[in-house]
Amino acid sequence: MSTPDRSDVPFSRIKIRTAAVVFCGTEVALIRRDRAASTHYSLPGGNVEAGEDLADALARELSEELGLDVATAEGGELLWVVDQRVTRPGPTPSPRKLHLVHRFHVDPGQRGGLAEQELDELPDGRHEVGTVEWIDHRETAALPLYPPVGPALAALAHPRAAVADASLGTFTDADYTWR
Repeated sequence: MSTPDRSDVPFSRIKIRTAAVVFCGTEVALIRRDRAASTHYSLPGGNVEAGEDLADALARELSEELGLDVATAEGGELLWVVDQRVTRPGPTPSPRKLHLVHRFHVDPGQRGGLAEQELDELPDGRHEVGTVEWIDHRETAALPLYPPVGPALAALAHPRAAVADASLGTFTDADYTWR
């Protein structure tokens, strides 16, 4: 008995994305992407590669996107888990994605040495340029942020506040639109 091919069924695959809220005081590092029709922000991070250790993936992504060596930053604890079931534009079926969002703290000296731009490689080999912006965490609720953690981030009483529940639930086509 063979297993049916489900590669064309949305959400039949699961990807893990590791990301971080990187604080310097009350500000967080976000990557701003300006597109023709809109602007959106994302937490630094990216997909875990096949067979890659989660901690190694997080360290790799933060090094690639911010120039941050996680060994020199404080923290690294898992802050939130976000479940994504959103149909993405493109030719392949959308995977379900679990975002593992961690929290780090850097001091102003470390921040000064971090990247100001992030280059995201596109399928055709070109690069999309993102700008690293530092935004007060209390001002993130209404930002078009991926994953959509802005309201939870803005609700933190302070950058080191404990969270009662690490699960931020699921975002779907009903409550999220790709920009």
